[in-house]
Amino acid sequence: MITKTFKRYENKYQLNETKLKQLMPVLLTQMKPDAYTSQNGSYSIYNIYYDTDNYDIIRHSLSKPYYKEKLRLRSYSIPNSPEDQVFLELKKKIGGVVNKRRATLSLNEASRFISKLQYPREINTMNQLVLEEIEYFLKNHPVTPKAYIGYERIAFVGKNDPELRVTFDYNLKSRQHCLSLEKGDFGNLLIPADQYLMEIKILGAIPLWLTHALTELDVYSSSFSKYGKAYKDYRKQSIGKLIPLPIYTTNQLTPCVNN
Repeated sequence: MITKTFKRYENKYQLNETKLKQLMPVLLTQMKPDAYTSQNGSYSIYNIYYDTDNYDIIRHSLSKPYYKEKLRLRSYSIPNSPEDQVFLELKKKIGGVVNKRRATLSLNEASRFISKLQYPREINTMNQLVLEEIEYFLKNHPVTPKAYIGYERIAFVGKNDPELRVTFDYNLKSRQHCLSLEKGDFGNLLIPADQYLMEIKILGAIPLWLTHALTELDVYSSSFSKYGKAYKDYRKQSIGKLIPLPIYTTNQLTPCVNN
């Protein structure tokens, strides 16, 4: 994967496994699995989201403003080395249009940039431009890691329209402790185990054939933010919590402590 800038509309839907199975034959008449899905059936996505101590970024986002932005660190495998590849992403939404800037870095480089604004020794032009934009964000938002979110994804692209993407995310997990990608994939479920988060990503209007298929299945667009849901769940769970306790995982020798 290389550094890219994305600009598109994203429409979200929630559906159960039964409706997913009903939709799939129609979907496959016009779409095909993307390169990563066709190789493995699905692939994993792991994220660390950054926010201020008061969660100003997600609180602003949940107020449904005309303009919002968020910073996350993404990987498609659990890093085993500081040199493993990760993606530092600045995602913006302006009047419904999503813009995503992505810089490709090593885990070490990403950590140094976020904490010290230290640029990699070797950097290409695209990474430089993206990191300059992220630097501006970091100078205006004193952020630290606030949430881990991981999930599995099945993705499709249009056979005749490669700009059309439809993704299905499931097994969504989040946690507010052990906030580094190296700690592994574990946490509390964000949505029920038999539910899927579907996203239609396109530069223009959703094709009529897809709109008709969703209408027949009574599947309608709904607002959903993975980080927003994680934040709301955390707020509910934190009511009445007084003392952070160590949390051990099966693959750890040292405890994680709640933030």
